[in-house]
Amino acid sequence: MLRTPALIAVAIGALLVTTAPAVATAKPPSGVVDALQRDLGISKDQAINRLSNEARGNAAAPGLSKKLGDRYAGTWYEGAESALVVASTSAADTAAITRAGATARVVPRSYAQLTAAKESLDRTAPPASVHSWAVSPQSNSVVVLTSDEQAARTWVAASGLSDPAAVTYEASSERPRLFYDIRGGDAYYTSDGYRCSIGFAARRGTQLGFTTAGHCGTNGITTTGFNRVAQGTFQISSFPGNDYAWVATNTNWTAPGVVNGYSAGILPVRGSAVTQPQGSICRSGSTTQWHCGTVQALNSTVNYPEGTVSGLTRTNVCAEGGDSGGSFISGDQAQGMTSGGSGNCSVGGTTYFQPIGEILSVGGLTLVTSGGTDPPPTGCQGYEETYSGSLTSNQSAYQPNGSYYQATVSGTHAACLDGPAGVDFDIYLQRWNGASWAVVASGTSPNPDETLSYNGAAGYYRYRVHAYSGSGSYTLGLNRP
Repeated sequence: MLRTPALIAVAIGALLVTTAPAVATAKPPSGVVDALQRDLGISKDQAINRLSNEARGNAAAPGLSKKLGDRYAGTWYEGAESALVVASTSAADTAAITRAGATARVVPRSYAQLTAAKESLDRTAPPASVHSWAVSPQSNSVVVLTSDEQAARTWVAASGLSDPAAVTYEASSERPRLFYDIRGGDAYYTSDGYRCSIGFAARRGTQLGFTTAGHCGTNGITTTGFNRVAQGTFQISSFPGNDYAWVATNTNWTAPGVVNGYSAGILPVRGSAVTQPQGSICRSGSTTQWHCGTVQALNSTVNYPEGTVSGLTRTNVCAEGGDSGGSFISGDQAQGMTSGGSGNCSVGGTTYFQPIGEILSVGGLTLVTSGGTDPPPTGCQGYEETYSGSLTSNQSAYQPNGSYYQATVSGTHAACLDGPAGVDFDIYLQRWNGASWAVVASGTSPNPDETLSYNGAAGYYRYRVHAYSGSGSYTLGLNRP
C-alpha cells in the first residue's frame, strides 16, 4: 500500500440625452434560466427579462458614471426583472437619468464620498465581531456587518472617519472563512494517522467530495487537508477486493475540477475516457509528485499481503508511500486512483491503480470537471455504434436491437443516451451473471440525456433504455471493448 504515517464605449455621454445603446444578447442558456427560477423564486419570463435588463444596464453603467461625474452616487437593480436604478446627489439629473431608461434617486452622498469612507475603515484593524463592510449605493452608506454593534461603532470612531453617519450597521451571524480547492494529487491526513493523496473531485447528488484509495481509510474516518484544515469523512470505502473510497467534504472545500501536476502545473479534468494498453499516462501524488509512463495491462488482479484486489490497471509509473489514492490521468481524462506496487521513484517500478469508473457507478458519483460537469455529446456523436427507438412513459427497450452482445476481452463499455427535451430517460448497462441480468452501471439523472462508462471483464452485456417519465424518440451511442 502506498499510504504513509503523518509526520508532520462609444460616445457614452450621449446616454443622458438619448437612450442606452442596444446590446446584442444571445438567447440565455436554459440552465441559467432554470437556476434563476429555482434560486430566486421567479418565473421563466422574469428570468429572461432579468438577464436582458442586466445586460443593457451593465453596458450603460460606465457611461452614466462618467457623465454624472462627482454627482454620481451608484447604480443597482431592483425587482424581479432587475430594473436599473441610478443615484445622483443632484435632482437636476433626474430627467436625464429617466431618459436613459433608468429610475433616478437623489441622495446626500456621492459614490466617491462613500468609497473614501470605506477606505478609511480599511486602514483600521477591525475587531473579530466585525465580519465585513462594503459600500451600499442602495442605502447610500457603508454597511458594516457585525455581531456586536457597540464594538463596531467603537472601531468606526477609532478610524477617524469624518462622517460617522455615512456608516450603517447590520446584525450578522456570518463567520467568513477561506475556501480551499480539492485538487487531485494533493495530500490529506486521516484521523488514524496516515497521509494519502486525493484522486478526483466527485459529487454524490449535491454533496461534494473526492475519490481516493480504499486502503487509506474505512467509513467514518475523518480527514484534514494538505493545510491541516478540517476536510471530510470517508463515506464509501472498499478494500480488499477493490481499492476505492470516497470522502465527503465540508463547506471549507470547493472543487475546480483539476489535478495538481506539480512541475506540470494545474491540469484540467474534462472526462474519464479509459486509456488502452501502451497508452501514455501520468500520476500525481503528495510524496513523489508528478511522474509519467504507460499502461501495461487492464483488469489486473493483485495479491497484496492485506488481501487480493481485482480490476486494477498495471502501469510502469513509479510511486512511493503517501502517493496512495492520488490521480492517474491521461491528457485531460481521469483514469483512476493509485493503489500500490513495487519499486520507487529512484530506481523505477510498477504501480497499479483502481479505475475510477467503478466507484462512480457503484457510488452514484459524478466526476467534477473543469468548468463544471461536461454535458453529454449532442446527438451522441463520436460513438462507434448508434441505435434509435421510441418510448412511451414507463416503457423500456433493450439494445442492441432488442438483444445483447458478447465482450470477448475486458475493457471499457461506454454509452450515450440522447432523449427529447422535457422527458426523463435513463440507461442501465446489464451483465449476465449466469442466472440473470445484473445492473453494473447506470445513468439516472432527472434529464433526457445520460452517459455512462464501465470497465468490465469479458462476458455478455445489454443496455436497458427506460422512459422514467415522458415519451419520445431517442438515440443510443455505444462503444464496446
